[in-house]
Amino acid sequence: MTDIEQILEQIRIFRDDRDWQQFHNSKDLALALSIESSELLELFLWKGNEEADLEKLKKELADVFMYAFLLADKHKLNIKQIVEEKIRLNNERYPIDKAKGTAKKYNEL
Repeated sequence: MTDIEQILEQIRIFRDDRDWQQFHNSKDLALALSIESSELLELFLWKGNEEADLEKLKKELADVFMYAFLLADKHKLNIKQIVEEKIRLNNERYPIDKAKGTAKKYNEL
């Protein structure tokens, strides 16, 4: 069992022990993911770039990951596979010779 599969299993057990799967439709998981992302952003509000509290950052980032994992699991998506596919696509969109050192979007390179 991979690390990702182990994490997913722990999340499923936590969810199922509380009978929360009934609330985990795609829309609500996506909304929860967005809300947790906003809570992550809030840690940086009115602060310098690297001034967020590290302990709070870890907790909010874990919430983001857990909802993202649950949404992927809901649709039977292989997390490792979809991330690797996106990395491959980004490598095509952002070739090193054009993208290195710039924050431009791929269609502006």
